[in-house]
Formats: sequence, structure tokens, C-alpha cells
Amino acid sequence: MNYLSNLLDGVKVEWKPLAYDESGVAKLSRGRVMSKEYLAENAGEYPVYSSQTANNGEIGKITTFDIDGEAITWTTDGANAGTVFHRTGKFSITNVCGLIKIIDESELNYKFLFYWLSIEAKKYVYSGMGNPKLMSHQIEKISIPIPPLEIQKEIVRILDTFKELTAELTAELTAELTARKKQYNYYLDQLLSFGKEEVEQKMLGEIGEIRRGTAITEKETNQGYYPVVANGPSHNYYHDQSNRSGETIVIARSGAYAGLVSYWDIPIFLTDAFSIHPDNNFLSTKFLYYVLKKDQTQIHNMANGAGVPHVRAKDFESYTVPIPTLEEQERIVAILDKFDTLTTSISEGLPKEIELREKQYEYYRDMLLTFPKYNIIKS
Repeated sequence: MNYLSNLLDGVKVEWKPLAYDESGVAKLSRGRVMSKEYLAENAGEYPVYSSQTANNGEIGKITTFDIDGEAITWTTDGANAGTVFHRTGKFSITNVCGLIKIIDESELNYKFLFYWLSIEAKKYVYSGMGNPKLMSHQIEKISIPIPPLEIQKEIVRILDTFKELTAELTAELTAELTARKKQYNYYLDQLLSFGKEEVEQKMLGEIGEIRRGTAITEKETNQGYYPVVANGPSHNYYHDQSNRSGETIVIARSGAYAGLVSYWDIPIFLTDAFSIHPDNNFLSTKFLYYVLKKDQTQIHNMANGAGVPHVRAKDFESYTVPIPTLEEQERIVAILDKFDTLTTSISEGLPKEIELREKQYEYYRDMLLTFPKYNIIKS
């Protein structure tokens, strides 16, 4: 912390506009229109970047290139307007991207400018007419701090290190999660694979009640305590009433998650989905959940429909379920619960850890890119 504070202590900073009038530090330009047909007809080795953020903004590769060397690009239109990227090598950009080329690299470092614009560019996005934009006449006026080049490079080194450490940690946690899920699925399959001669088999319609939830719109939900459960892996709304209590198995009825199996042990308000309740004293609800979870892919494949895919309640009435002894069910559930808890904790912990690292990175980035006002020299 003292090192970071001392790094900027007494440093003189000159401020200049990005590309406004003669005092600007960079030149701006735009990309060109490239259709999907053009990309397909000219497929090659040089990347083309557009307005998306997925895949680092790349939408294809062509046989030629428009830019060669280091540069910064920014998204000019759409939901990602104001997003900036540091680019190197030979590439092209489309008409919804802008290009920034530094005039004097002995004065300003590209990566330093990238980090600065990562903070500032979004502030200049104009959202008029429902389509966010950051055009050249807006971004050109952003003020750029210019400390000595050695300081810029040191700031870049520190921030690059934070980025690398975050990426390494994310990769480690992701690998751990993948391994645990694989292990979980292995035991799920091994523990729940019963031959017909080993244990009794019954159809789901014989051993449980299959009921559809109550239709309700988002506007009809009330601020309450009970989760509104429908089609998806999580809930977004709450209601002041519940229509399911105790242990409940839910199967999403329609949409992209049609057939998704989930387990609830708290009261919920069930809407566009099915619930399954074993109505007997020989089958554990949690055991049945794991049986269905084991066949999750098969259940997803039961979805049909020309438009929105959906599953039907009667499709599950003839679904065959193994019935080992209650003691065996409890033993299997205890083992699978441990794996489920472990994978869930890693799954939930991964985005939290990434968010924590990102906040830590942003903290140091903002501190490193905040310059004492009494040292600022405006041109």
C-alpha cells in the first residue's frame, strides 16, 4: 500500500484531450461494413472485431487486414457502447467500432490509455432514442492524464499482474468445479443404477402426485416471503402466499429449461412447472429427486413442440422408478448430499470469488489512476 501511494507522490501530470483539436494525443477512425456473407466468402486468418464482447469481440476471420500494430478499439453502438479493447497484431474492425491510434508513443503508453478509458469511456455514452452510442465527437473530448512514461508503464505492470492473478485463480476454481461435478455424476450414476431383478420398480404415476402450478404473471406477484418457482434454475420473484410446502420436486414445464429438475424443502409458490410428491411411506422425496437428476439429460430430451419446447405431466406417469429399502435410500441420499453440497458451494463460491477479485482489481486500478489535483497541469 505504501509503495502504491509513494508511486504517485509528487508526480506531475499533464492533462490533454483524447483527440480534440491540435492538443489531442490520438487519432480516431471507424471500421467498415462487413456482412456475414462477406466474412464467409473471405474467410482467412486475420480477426475481425465488432460490437460484441463475447470472444474478445471477434466475429470472424478474413484473408486481409486493415490495421497492423498496437491500437485501442471501442464499441460505438448498442448495449456494449463504450467498451474498450487493447489490440495488437493484424486485424480489422466493423463500422460499429472505433479505432484509437496514439500520435506519440514516447508520451503515452497504449496499455495505460486502455486502462484509463476502461474507467472513463462508459461515462460518455449517450443513450438517446433507446440505442446507446459513443461516437467520435463524444469520446474525443475525454481528458487523458499523462504522467511520466515510466510511471505509466509501472501502473500497467501492476494492473496486468492483478488481471493475470485473477485469471489464474478463476481457472483453478473452474477446474476444481469441473472435477467435482464429474465425480458427483459418477457416483450419481453408480449409486442409482439398479437392475429390475435387484429392486422393485414402480411407475411414477403409481407412487406420487404430479400437479401443475398456478398460472401467474409477474405483475400479479406480491412482495412476500415465498419464492415464485417456474421455468429456470433460480427464482426472481416472491409472493405472499405459497401453494407447495414441505419437500417438493419441481420439473420446469416449458421454455429453454423444459424438463429441468430441482428440489425444494421450503414453502414455494409454483407457477409454470410441475411438482411431484411421493404419496407413500416407502419412497424418500430426496431419493426420488436424485433418481430424476441422474436422468436429467433424458428428461430434457422429452421436451417437444414446434415453437416453445415443453414437457407434459402425463409423460412422467409411466416413468419407472427403482424402490430399494428406505435404509438404502437414506444411505445413498447421505452420500449424494455431500457431493451436491460440495459442488454447489464451489459453484456459488466461484462467481463470488471472481467478483471479490474484480472489486480488488478495480480498487487498485482506481487508486493508481487517481492523480493529486495539486499536481495537475492543464494545457
